[in-house]
Amino acid sequence: MYRTALRNVLAHKGRLLMTALAVMLGTAFVAGTMVFSDTFGKAMANSYSKSFSDVSVRVVDSAAGSGASARDKSERSPASLTDATVQQIAALPGAAGARGVVGGFTGVADKKGSLIGQAWSARGTNFAPAADGRDSRYPMVEGRGPQAAKEVALDRATADKGGYQVGDTVRVASNGPVVDAKLTGVFTTDDPEVVSGGTLTLFERATAQQLLLAPGQFSSIAVTAKPGVTESALLAEVRTKIPAGDQFSAETGQELKDAQAKMVASGTSSMKTMLLVFAFISLFVGIFIIANTFTMLIAQRTKELALLRAVGASRKQVTRSVLVEALVIGAVSSVAGLIAGVGIGAGMQALMGALDTGMPSGPLVVAPITIVVALLVGVLVTVLSALLPAVRAARIAPVAAMSSGDQPSTQKSLVIRNSIGSVLAAGGLALVAFGASTGNDTGRIPVGLGAALALVGVFVLLPLLARPVIALIGPALGRLFGTPGKLARQNAVRNPRRTAATAAALTIGLTLVSALTVLGASVGGAVDKAVTSAMKADYNVAMANGMGLSPQVPAEIAKTSGVAASSALTTVYWDLGGHSKAITGIDARTADQLLSLTFVNGSGAGLGKGEILVDTDVAKANGLTPGGSLAVTFPDDTKGTYTVGGVFEKNEMLNPVVLANSEIAKHDPEPYITDVLVKGADGATGSLKQSLKDATGSNPAIEVKTKQDVRDEFSQIITFALNMMYGLLAMSVIVAILGVVNTLAMSVFERKREIGMLRAIGLDRGGIKRMVRLESVVISVFGALVGVLLGCFVAWAVNGTMKSSIAGITTVVPYDRMALFLALAGLVGLVAAIWPARRASRLDILESIKTD
Repeated sequence: MYRTALRNVLAHKGRLLMTALAVMLGTAFVAGTMVFSDTFGKAMANSYSKSFSDVSVRVVDSAAGSGASARDKSERSPASLTDATVQQIAALPGAAGARGVVGGFTGVADKKGSLIGQAWSARGTNFAPAADGRDSRYPMVEGRGPQAAKEVALDRATADKGGYQVGDTVRVASNGPVVDAKLTGVFTTDDPEVVSGGTLTLFERATAQQLLLAPGQFSSIAVTAKPGVTESALLAEVRTKIPAGDQFSAETGQELKDAQAKMVASGTSSMKTMLLVFAFISLFVGIFIIANTFTMLIAQRTKELALLRAVGASRKQVTRSVLVEALVIGAVSSVAGLIAGVGIGAGMQALMGALDTGMPSGPLVVAPITIVVALLVGVLVTVLSALLPAVRAARIAPVAAMSSGDQPSTQKSLVIRNSIGSVLAAGGLALVAFGASTGNDTGRIPVGLGAALALVGVFVLLPLLARPVIALIGPALGRLFGTPGKLARQNAVRNPRRTAATAAALTIGLTLVSALTVLGASVGGAVDKAVTSAMKADYNVAMANGMGLSPQVPAEIAKTSGVAASSALTTVYWDLGGHSKAITGIDARTADQLLSLTFVNGSGAGLGKGEILVDTDVAKANGLTPGGSLAVTFPDDTKGTYTVGGVFEKNEMLNPVVLANSEIAKHDPEPYITDVLVKGADGATGSLKQSLKDATGSNPAIEVKTKQDVRDEFSQIITFALNMMYGLLAMSVIVAILGVVNTLAMSVFERKREIGMLRAIGLDRGGIKRMVRLESVVISVFGALVGVLLGCFVAWAVNGTMKSSIAGITTVVPYDRMALFLALAGLVGLVAAIWPARRASRLDILESIKTD
């Protein structure tokens, strides 16, 4: 029986080719993901391990600098890290030396005034030379380090991107006015953030403190241990010299390395998980192809199997022979997939290098677990997919098999299948509807489980759905394409199980694609609505990296010609009603010209009188209504109360609580400035936008955006995310195409006599081609239609769970894209039918008619 199984594989290698390709592609995706993730993770770990090579202990002030969050700033103590702190730590018995470090955001403009690199990876720090005038962390390859107020040094890559040479004037900026400085040196560094494409600017110490922090202060202190002194012992000494306050922390170099390694591992693990999910989607689609292929092969070999049973083969032997065929195909395909996966991993690494992403690179890592997983997954998926067809093969009675080439499904089996499918689909849809009705994230688990159950239930019911759905387009096919159209419709519903198994592969892909598309359109619509309805201002001025603005910026903007109204939007964290809440501050005098809030109760008229505004969530949680009072604990631990002036609908632009900036200034003189809203006297004009840029000192890190710019920015983020998802789902679509090709090719083989008879009674080769192509299109569009409908339903349910986190979200179905997906599915059907249709049209009439 084993020799028979191997001979069958060789005898039907052409018919098994698409199955092998499907397994190979899925396995290659899995292996490629693991190889790339392991290689990337190893390179990142090696790069980041150099960050703390010369640090035994590091002390950090988390509330220092422009990079500190609003919450950090609101909770900081008046103490700071100063020269005195550095000297005290350096004098400790176990310390060989201590170095004060100033760090913060610093953007560098190119010669056109645009920001070099990404804002989130642009940093500045102090040049800390030793007695010889050199800083070992930043060896100069050209010129020297900065020594005066308006001198800077740039890393090699940044200088090259900006086209700067030593002696040039470079425009740099933090969160305030820009500085035009002389470039005194160009350096190299193994700092992983710079290696990864970030920019690094060096200032002399006093300038760095003035621009990035505060005079005489440091954001961190790096301490080196004397020989023989352990890091833990030095840490204990250092802690005795750290100022009091929750914002200060100290860690050993090893703890820092471990935390960084954990961060890198977590990041690469998340990436690997996401990619593997899409890889397993491809393999799941492949299951339908494999099962369909073996079902058709067994149907075509019923006489052969019956003869084996007649000459003494047991049911177990027949089952095992089919499974051995699947095992051989799975093993060969998995090995090929593993080799292809290694190539994919190497190709992805090479692509990142070619795109100049700045990501670290290293030798290719092919871990033993990658080999084991790739081979095991490929073999298991193939064998398990062939299990049901193998069991069916063993149950064919020898006499019945020798009397017919195809055994119809019994009424009992169809009733059982449809009953199971109905229960699964109904249960899944009920769970989805329940999850959507919650209106918050607690419903996401029911929605996820329900969607999975509904998807499986629909797959089980696809044979039942195939006949009525395809019958709807039958008359149109007949009228448009004549006899080939009628034959195509009949062929598509002749074997509903086969049609369903082929269409299911496309259903999976289109369910995910359409769900993601509807979700993207819905979220984009909610954001667009929030910006359009809430923002009356013509411009929003903010830092490109999302950090706080300098207090000088709103002051300069207010004085700009053409500005009718402006206000800084500030953020503070205060204790309200026993819970820390984010509060948005705005100038009460101009608030109604810049923002449009939808009030459920009360109004914003009392904002200038010291009243507080809360959104519906805060009002509900605290039982607040207009006229009620809310207890407040201020940053200096004094207490007070505010009268509620109004309750507004949740708004994505604002925090849950709104207060006048004048009230915030009484208790927090340095609030975190997130944005500046501007209303133009003549609306949004090009001249006003340029004036606002000039008011910021043409700071390359500060963005001046119109309402449309804000909407476009969110739209680009959503489009990028969708395109990435589409790209990852492309593999499953390719596998689905292989399934359509495979089913049609095998269908043509088993219908050779029928095709020969059609040719004999007058249907020409063109008619045969049209028949096969139309059959393919019908099956593809049927699978896509079910997928689109199911995807829209799932997206509606997911939207229901996001109502509490995204204000005003409603389900938006982009009908043009849904129609495009259906049209593309039809095109996929046409492409998939090219080879089978060509093969069918070239069959010899006499040879086909006499086929046994």
